[in-house]
Amino acid sequence: MSTAPTPTVSLTIATRESRLAMWQAEHVQALLQGLGHSVSLLGMTTQGDQILDRSLSKVGGKGLFVKELEVALEEGRANLAVHSLKDVPMDLPEGFDLACVMEREDPRDAWVSSTYAHLNDLPQGAVVGTSSLRRTVLLRALRPDLKIEPLRGNLDTRLRKLDEGQYDGIVLAAAGLKRLGLGQRIRHIFETSEMLPAAGQGALGIEVRSNRDDVAQALAPLAHAASWLTVTAERAVSRAMGGSCSMPLAAHATLTDGVLHLQAAWGDPDGAPVLLRAQTQQAMDPTDPASHNLARQLGEAVAAQLRSLGAR
Repeated sequence: MSTAPTPTVSLTIATRESRLAMWQAEHVQALLQGLGHSVSLLGMTTQGDQILDRSLSKVGGKGLFVKELEVALEEGRANLAVHSLKDVPMDLPEGFDLACVMEREDPRDAWVSSTYAHLNDLPQGAVVGTSSLRRTVLLRALRPDLKIEPLRGNLDTRLRKLDEGQYDGIVLAAAGLKRLGLGQRIRHIFETSEMLPAAGQGALGIEVRSNRDDVAQALAPLAHAASWLTVTAERAVSRAMGGSCSMPLAAHATLTDGVLHLQAAWGDPDGAPVLLRAQTQQAMDPTDPASHNLARQLGEAVAAQLRSLGAR
C-alpha cells in the first residue's frame, strides 16, 4: 500500500548570521528543497552574538543564541529555526517544539594550535582558550598547570585570536571545523575518554511552533532516529542537573547494537581538578517512540548518580 507524498510547503528558516550558522541553515535549506519545498533564509543577529566580553554563564546562558529566532517564529516571519543543539536550552518556551534532530556530525572536541600538536606538548603555564565551563574542568583534570583564558566569538573570530598569538592553543567542537572545511586546523581530536563532549554537541536541532504540524511533517524525512535518541538521553542529564550552561557538565551517549550507553562527568571550576563520573546503559529500539522516555529515564538515573557522588 503506497503512502501519500508529503505536501510541499513554503518555508522560511531563521538563522544566526555567523558562517557556521549560515552553513547549517543552507544545509537544511538544500535538503528541504530536494524534497520539493520552497525555502528562504532569514538571517538574524542574536544577543549571544553581540555580547562577547563576558562568558555565557554570566550573561544569561546559551539561550541568548536562540531567543531572537524564537521571536521570529512567534511573529510568523519564519517557520523553523536551525540550531546547534548544544546551544538550545533544555526546556523550550511554551508553544515551541524540537521537531527534528538530524544525523550527528563528530561530537568530540578538537585541539587547535599553531605550535603544539597535542595538549601534552604544552609547556607548564601555557595559555589555552575556552569559555566553556565543561572544557575548563576537563582541561584542568588533564593539565592542572595550564592557564585557561576566556575565548568568545564565532568560529572564525576564535581562530583569528589563536593565529594572533593570544593563546598557545584552543579547544573547539570538531563538528564546526569539519562542516566549514577547516578540518586541517585540527591537530588532535580528544577521545571521549579524555574529554567528554557537551550534551547535544555535533547535532543540529530544528525548532518550530507547536501548532505547525505541516512544518513538522515537512521536516520528518530529515530526522535521524539514533542521533535523536542519544541526544535525548544527554539532554535529560543536563535537565535533571538544572539545565544551565553555567554547569560544568559533560554528557555523551552512543547507540551500539541496540544498547544505549550514557556517560556523564561533573567538575568544580573553582576547586580541585577532580571529575565525578557516572554511566549506565540499556537496550532500546531508536524507532520505537517509547524509547525516548527510556532515554530520558536513563539520563535522570545518571544525574542521580552524579548527585550521589557530590555534584551540585
